[in-house]
Amino acid sequence: ALKAFDGVDMAQLRIKSRRLTELFIRLVDRDLAHAGFGLASPRDSSRRGSQVSLTHPEGYAIVQALIARGVIGDFRAPDILRFGFASLYLRYRDVHDAVRVLVEVMTSGAWQAPAFRARKAVT
Repeated sequence: ALKAFDGVDMAQLRIKSRRLTELFIRLVDRDLAHAGFGLASPRDSSRRGSQVSLTHPEGYAIVQALIARGVIGDFRAPDILRFGFASLYLRYRDVHDAVRVLVEVMTSGAWQAPAFRARKAVT
């Protein structure tokens, strides 16, 4: 069982973590159904930690465009976009905002900018 650590209820943090990741997946499913994303993480939150990995053939450029807009994720070859959800300080509103930015990046085509497509050593 998860116990309190320095006054923080770890069980409550885990519940919030699951809810944050479930919300992110639900919003991506709803708002980006036709944008070419796949879910690489288990859909079942009991089998998933505090991160969600999506797949997309243009994952690298998309992550770079998100980072430029303040949404921090990372990329893993060949096509994985990873997002972490630190339940101690992230809010549900932050998840909504991140998906809104992801929708903007996709619908505007911002990820297609040459600066975002140029591969760097570190994402």
